[in-house]
Amino acid sequence: MFGSDKAFDVEHALIMYAEDYVYLPAAGIYDDKALAGLIDRIRKCHIYMVGFSPRVDFEGASQDGRELVCHLKMLGDTHDVRFPLPEGADLHIENVDGRDYWRLEDQAGRRFFPSEDQIQTRLSLTGKVYFEVQYIGQAYGKSGSRNALDRLRKHETVQKIAVQGVPEGHSLQVVMLKVVPTTRMLTMFNPRAKDISQGDGRIKLGLDKLFNTDEAERTTLYEASLIRHFEPKYNKSFKDSFPSTNLKVLQDCYEKDFSAVIAEVCFDNMPIVFKSEKSPSQKSVMAVHNLHAAEDRAVFFGFD
Repeated sequence: MFGSDKAFDVEHALIMYAEDYVYLPAAGIYDDKALAGLIDRIRKCHIYMVGFSPRVDFEGASQDGRELVCHLKMLGDTHDVRFPLPEGADLHIENVDGRDYWRLEDQAGRRFFPSEDQIQTRLSLTGKVYFEVQYIGQAYGKSGSRNALDRLRKHETVQKIAVQGVPEGHSLQVVMLKVVPTTRMLTMFNPRAKDISQGDGRIKLGLDKLFNTDEAERTTLYEASLIRHFEPKYNKSFKDSFPSTNLKVLQDCYEKDFSAVIAEVCFDNMPIVFKSEKSPSQKSVMAVHNLHAAEDRAVFFGFD
């Protein structure tokens, strides 16, 4: 973003990031009982992603010294993930009606075992548990009254993806994201710019954008950034990709003259890496869009 090719001596980039997420099977969006403990978080999620993830099957466990080894099968391959055993705890296997059950038990008789989320998160450190993005959308409504779950439950595209078929060994999954409800602006002062006469005015423009870009606009800009980054199969082009997008909001943002828009998805405990047909696997997503050139701005803001 730096250099003498930039038009002005003061440039502004809008930075947005997700501060919470919910990851679950697509079938789970209809399970009110299973969602009960997540609903408070989901209410604040306005961005959603639909994609394919490899199915992970638990094949059993063993003990190696003071480590628990969980054996998992994914896409025909076996993967081992390890956990240090707590002091005094050992692995026990119990067979009930011909079926094995694994548990850890300590000297006080307490029984426990890593949860499915803990096991998959540990497996994700290998970088092999991916989420292949097929579709990205948003639900905001009036003053944030709608959320991602509201939209997903009525979404024709989710049904279309399911009907057209999930690849062998995969499952249809959903990621819902909460975008942080504040604006961050990165301002660059560039003495090598082509025009160094408008600095004071552009500082004021930056402050105006900082305080006048509302949550609905940020949600739409964030969605557009991820779509442009991944170019998901079912989004096709931005204009006709989905009715949930408020294209007018996006085009109004065209007048704000951002030099760049950056959208981030970065969680240390997220049990997947993201990818698409266009984008390689990435644990942390940073969708950076430079908007200096007129053609780049037209494409990003939906005027192409």
